[in-house]
Amino acid sequence: MTITAAIVLYAVIWFMTMFLTLPVRLRTQGDEGEVMPGTHAGAPANFRLKRTMLIVTAIATVLWIVIAGIILSGWITIEDMDWFDRYDPPSEIL
Repeated sequence: MTITAAIVLYAVIWFMTMFLTLPVRLRTQGDEGEVMPGTHAGAPANFRLKRTMLIVTAIATVLWIVIAGIILSGWITIEDMDWFDRYDPPSEIL
């Protein structure tokens, strides 16, 4: 795995984790009964971006370590995912 591939893998995992984490324990202004003028009732009442980002970063880092370890160890390879036998590995150069 190249450095670029590792960074892209981490970014994808981080954003997926962020989008899955955002609605967890969300309290809207409508739920609290205190809708500020000019905002939608579905807007977050007390959104803590820093705390959410720290939680997401911790979860994404653990997931990235596990997934990168699986990729680097060779436990799962591209040939394992080639269910239709379409992968033609490059011939080795001597």
